[in-house]
Amino acid sequence: MLVARRHRYTPEAVSWAQYDVLELLRLHGAMTPSALSERLGVSRPTLSKSMRVLKDLGLVVQTQASEDRREQSTALTERGLNFLERAAIQRRRAATLVGAALTLGEQAIFAELCRRASAALQSETDGGGGAA
Repeated sequence: MLVARRHRYTPEAVSWAQYDVLELLRLHGAMTPSALSERLGVSRPTLSKSMRVLKDLGLVVQTQASEDRREQSTALTERGLNFLERAAIQRRRAATLVGAALTLGEQAIFAELCRRASAALQSETDGGGGAA
């Protein structure tokens, strides 16, 4: 259901991995593919597949890095920024809808469950492997 809703508001049908690339570029500005793959913790071939789709959609642009002609720099386009703005608006709308559907007590329980889930995922990412 969440994926269907995401596609309704973002017709570009960007995957979560591609969204992560866009968000990282928004936060840090233009980056090389090697820096992107390192920050995202993905292989260069995996990143290359995501980049191909994002370039085809016009969400990012790649140019030669001035210091090393073999390396390219990737940046968001205006269309990429607009996409991220639409996605942020939709996330805020979804949060408002969920908040309105829950009592204050349920919201507190939901927040605690989200913190636990996030901690467990972070522990797994950090190599801990267990729930917090």
